[in-house]
Amino acid sequence: MDVDALSVTSAWDPHHPPDPELIKDCVHCGFCLPTCPSYAVFGTEMDSPRGRIVLMRAGHEPGSVASPQLREHFDTCLGCMACVTACPSGVKYDHLLEQVRPQLERQVPRRWSDRMFLRAVFALFTHPGRLRATVPLLRLKKLAPLLGRRAAAAAGLAPTVPLGAMVPRLPLLTTPADVPRKHGRVALMQGCLQRVFFEDVNAATVRVLAAEGWEVHAPRQPRCCGALPLHSGFEPDALELARRTIAAYEGFDAVAVNVAGCGSAMKDYGRLLVDDPAWSARAEAFSAKVRDVHELLAQHPVQAPRHRLDLTVAYHDACHLAHAQGVRKAPRDLLRTIPGLSLVEPREWELCCGSAGTYNLTQPEAAAKLGRRKADNLAATGASVIAAANPGCALQIGAYLSVPVEHPMTLLDRSIRGVT
Repeated sequence: MDVDALSVTSAWDPHHPPDPELIKDCVHCGFCLPTCPSYAVFGTEMDSPRGRIVLMRAGHEPGSVASPQLREHFDTCLGCMACVTACPSGVKYDHLLEQVRPQLERQVPRRWSDRMFLRAVFALFTHPGRLRATVPLLRLKKLAPLLGRRAAAAAGLAPTVPLGAMVPRLPLLTTPADVPRKHGRVALMQGCLQRVFFEDVNAATVRVLAAEGWEVHAPRQPRCCGALPLHSGFEPDALELARRTIAAYEGFDAVAVNVAGCGSAMKDYGRLLVDDPAWSARAEAFSAKVRDVHELLAQHPVQAPRHRLDLTVAYHDACHLAHAQGVRKAPRDLLRTIPGLSLVEPREWELCCGSAGTYNLTQPEAAAKLGRRKADNLAATGASVIAAANPGCALQIGAYLSVPVEHPMTLLDRSIRGVT
């Protein structure tokens, strides 16, 4: 199918439709099915990766229509990319999904209530200043069910954070604690949700990097990297935030990220902006410098002494770290540098916890099933602490499990500082 020949007689418009060449790579073998969380919940072929690829192919046929029913099968997808890890044919389902979701947002108008809900989510969660203003309201979250099931789902996930979170506290510059690293001038992406609900994780990350010899810069702008709108198909918003992020973080030796979803989006800017002549080269150069903080630390010899932490820790693989970025070994290696820490592995590591950006807000029933399944697998390890490198995962797991959930950076920080 010639993409240039697409017209109103096809479901897809000419602007980046799902690539027919990538679609052809799928041989429908079914290796993706056991790892697909939406298939595990719904049990239908069209709610699996290979089923959705069939729908993408059908959308190229003359006379095909992008219907609300078609979009529903893509709305049930968590975008976890476990199928990418599992696929023996190397199908780039992640690229296909990022092509088809903007198509559906353009072609299939959502109900007014759904549009307003998503716009409200992005207007709040991608603006840290606005999110900070909600901190006192989180203490009234028992009233959220009065606003509907989606508001109730959001309130059930929200943590109770100290009122001090309303004030930004991360220093703009932190100097190395000991011997400076060569080419060690790094910037930390603070994140939008992360800097409000998990400011302690950012503070711990800065302390660890400084202890390991990096000069750490923490710019307060931009407010968001664009991952949330990108993974939801709101392409114009995502690309504008990507440009702002590139402009703010150019000039550093590396850009460190401690949020899995942010890191996967930022590493993909080069591809996302490839058609923009003013930004394509800058985006490519920027993405080449982005490192998940575990990657960055694991690439260099340990410099700061560790103190003992007698803990049994189950490591949870955040999907956008393990599947989208292929980072699984580095976090485990870093945790193993902590004396006394015993690392255990849960069953079904590859299956998403159900957070998936905004999924636990837009698909709360399906997300709840996945959250309980993940919590059961983590509880079965007998761990006293769960390590998770993504704020959405921490909130989702914490809603279904009473065991503390910590970012690996907070555990590493505790070990370096000798705080038990």
